[in-house]
Amino acid sequence: MTTPEPQPTFQIEKIYVKDLSLELPHAPQVFLQTESPQLEVQVHSDANQFADGLFQVVVTVTVTARAGDKTLFLAEAAQAGIFSVRGVPAADLDPLLGIACPNILYPYVRETISDLVTRGGFPPVLLAPVSFEAIYAQRQQAAAGAAQPQAVN
Repeated sequence: MTTPEPQPTFQIEKIYVKDLSLELPHAPQVFLQTESPQLEVQVHSDANQFADGLFQVVVTVTVTARAGDKTLFLAEAAQAGIFSVRGVPAADLDPLLGIACPNILYPYVRETISDLVTRGGFPPVLLAPVSFEAIYAQRQQAAAGAAQPQAVN
């Protein structure tokens, strides 16, 4: 008689702000700015195992607002989560950490960025939804491309 496989489990243990930064390099003059700022948004996620069955996933969002050649503000938040993952097949672990966990964390980091920018004296920044599925697929393609031997002419 074989022992049944343990049921896969996934649980959020903790969600927290790992790092937070707001820079206003040209304050207070930036508050006299009349032209609308251009926003540049960068989103990055990373995951690592730090104990048996425990993984930390971090979603980092960096928002840079520029008007002309001046930076109005640079806001960065790293939202982290500790996730307990047990009995999940190895093939499913990477997508879980690269797609599902960032999807859980993203609403928190959106709120953190909006609050941070507002506290800096600017209107809130409402970040658009992000497809972590697309980011994951791009990362997989890049890794597959890097693994391919390059042809030499």
